[in-house]
Amino acid sequence: MKKVWKNSCLIGSALVLLAGCYGGEGGQAGGTAETASTQTNLPPAENELFIFTAWPAYFVKEEIFEQQVGQFIKKKFPDIKIKHVAWDNPGRRYEDLIAAGTIPDIVFDEVRRNTYRQVRRFKMEYDMTEMIKKYNFDTSKLNPADMQHSINTSDGKLYSLPFNSNEWVLLYNKDIFDKFGVDYPKDGMTWDEAYELAKKLTRQDGDITYKGFQMNPAHYLRFNQLSEPGLDPNENKASMVTDNWKKIADNIRRFYDIPGNQLVKTNDFAKEKIAMIVDSMENVTKIVNGNKKLNFDMSSVPVFPEAPKSKFQPNTNGMFITNQSTKKDLAFQVIAYLLSPEVQIEMSKQGVMSPLLDPAVQQAYGQLVPEWRGKRVQSLFALNSAKPPLRKPGLTFINENTDMVWKLISTESKDSLTALRMTNDSMNKGIEETIKIQKEGGISEYE
Repeated sequence: MKKVWKNSCLIGSALVLLAGCYGGEGGQAGGTAETASTQTNLPPAENELFIFTAWPAYFVKEEIFEQQVGQFIKKKFPDIKIKHVAWDNPGRRYEDLIAAGTIPDIVFDEVRRNTYRQVRRFKMEYDMTEMIKKYNFDTSKLNPADMQHSINTSDGKLYSLPFNSNEWVLLYNKDIFDKFGVDYPKDGMTWDEAYELAKKLTRQDGDITYKGFQMNPAHYLRFNQLSEPGLDPNENKASMVTDNWKKIADNIRRFYDIPGNQLVKTNDFAKEKIAMIVDSMENVTKIVNGNKKLNFDMSSVPVFPEAPKSKFQPNTNGMFITNQSTKKDLAFQVIAYLLSPEVQIEMSKQGVMSPLLDPAVQQAYGQLVPEWRGKRVQSLFALNSAKPPLRKPGLTFINENTDMVWKLISTESKDSLTALRMTNDSMNKGIEETIKIQKEGGISEYE
């Protein structure tokens, strides 16, 4: 059976601190750093901490890892020698490390999917619950949506703590709004209001066709704001045929039914012919860097009336301690310090979305990023992250095939319910095949 190594979409611009599910009462995030000695006095061989970064992908550049991780560890723990290896295709993957007999102490990776198909596949999972209790680490300081990703993938345990996440934002071209005399988007705008703006701003002006709104439909569906599950919460089956899923699908498809507003890549926003896009902060940063002349600003993403405070589910990157590590206490102390307000404020200044629910961290966001000066970056924090839906531990995981829903709608002209039913059938087949393959010791292409 085919092995799939391509990591799911990621991200690296942002973490938002909200509330978690584990931890002692009254503790502080990063509390372990307060109790840990910064002088370890360990023999050299025991003083090396091996960190493997699979995601965020940009940690392949050592200077970025040093800026966002390495420098903080060295400052707090000067006796620690850091060995850092980044996922590099090919040559430095999980299986390469195992073949060489070099298991990392800490792994950075995407939580929602790669906990299953990477960390757990190679039997590296380690439950951090006892460490959290031991060091009185307060997970209630963390974004509950980020924490939910970790809980969902940990069989009722806790294999990771969030490091950062990719959040979505609405970016708009002020020149287009001004040209047609339309008011700018506001935080808390509903999808119905966004649709009316898109209709007004999708128009032909001389030789130029302006599009009113664009978003990647697969992202919109996968990280939906209503927390509608693609996999049944209690059984090994799909759950794509519900009233909420139809509402979600119908909502996005109407935007592309507007004459002249056919789907294009959100990167085309840089061409100054699209009024609004919703995209991840990682990609938005690339877009505005691609055209320094863009006259833009941002607002929170549109919302559904029944979830007026919910933005999309985050795509969370986590920090894992490996089961094979002989330095678990030291590894946890480092992870806890990286999640302290002291470090998170500095990372937030760099435009990294923090998992901490700390107003000081949020206020610091983007202060060192030239692109965000004078922009409404606090719109990122106007809404709460939708929580990933809970799922009973022990059920089979496959990657929800939301791409199929949109493909059936856009290329085969299926109505929303038919597209959802066909996707549901496909996912059920994937679950059955995955269960069979896993029993035989294989790796399913659906994971």
